[in-house]
Amino acid sequence: MPTSTPALPLIDLRSDTVTRPTPAMLAAMWAAPVGDDVYEEDPTVRRLEEAAAARFGMEAGLFCPSGTMTNQIAIKAHTEPLSEVICEQTAHVYLWEVGGIAFHSSASVALLVGDRGRLTAAQVEAAIRPDNVHYPTTRLVCLENTHNRGGGSCYSWDDMAAISEVAKRHGLARHLDGARIFNALVATGQRSEDYNQVFDSISVCLSKGLGAPVGSVLLGTQAFIQKCKRIRKVMGGGWRQAGYLAAAGLYALENNVDRLADDHRRAARLAEVLRQQPYVTEVLAPETNLVIFRLHERQPSADFLAALEAQGIRASSFGPQWIRFVTHLDVDDAMMGRIEAALSMVNS
Repeated sequence: MPTSTPALPLIDLRSDTVTRPTPAMLAAMWAAPVGDDVYEEDPTVRRLEEAAAARFGMEAGLFCPSGTMTNQIAIKAHTEPLSEVICEQTAHVYLWEVGGIAFHSSASVALLVGDRGRLTAAQVEAAIRPDNVHYPTTRLVCLENTHNRGGGSCYSWDDMAAISEVAKRHGLARHLDGARIFNALVATGQRSEDYNQVFDSISVCLSKGLGAPVGSVLLGTQAFIQKCKRIRKVMGGGWRQAGYLAAAGLYALENNVDRLADDHRRAARLAEVLRQQPYVTEVLAPETNLVIFRLHERQPSADFLAALEAQGIRASSFGPQWIRFVTHLDVDDAMMGRIEAALSMVNS
């Protein structure tokens, strides 16, 4: 009888959120000691929160299901109704968190146009409202590092420090959406322990490049985190034997940070291949693991994605004629060869 050729493994470039736990991570999860986290009795959750806080020079941490939750908890804790939040116009906290700033915090948003998502101190200072009964009160500056819509762009330390100085001078809180903060650290060589100098709170995601199945940790002072714990509770974020998930986060912090450089190397390789394709008109230079590129008008995005899907490769649309590739720990060098071959066959 004829035998069918086994299908090649799927290559998923849609996001670094699609990764699955490795056998070693699963073993760590299986072996985790657990307790009821609402009673603050889960030892593995405590270890994760303490380890993440120490890594960024913060006093305390709060383990939550998602980066959206940690961001929205922080924004609510830093603001009050009739406040205003300064952020870049394509910031995740504004664009992709379902209007959470308005829903949870009853706050306004001052949207600024950045360079691939990055703001300057001068922009932030110009956006701060004067004390006037007609205006909301500026309370918070939110930065995103790396910046998703900016193609994984990174802030320089000097730019973050300058924005922080402006915020402190005007009495504003400073929050970092660090969904891919470890990618930024690996790319720039910045020290995570210094981040407490420029931010009051940091959201650290574990389920993207670090490969954990779920979870983010919100970092700040002890008093701030205690306030945030109450907000997490009202959002339904209290959980029980969460140590099984926290163990994955601990494993990720201990084993999956340095290897992010491999993802960056593969992203740079993909960008170079894309620049050689006649149907690609622009490629944003990748600083980390995100590659965003624009297709020629003669190459419809839907047709391009379908052509890749036919060869077992998934990617995502990022706006009209724009496509995003994301490298991660489930994409190896052998898969890179398949991707390059598929790209050369589009419209051939």
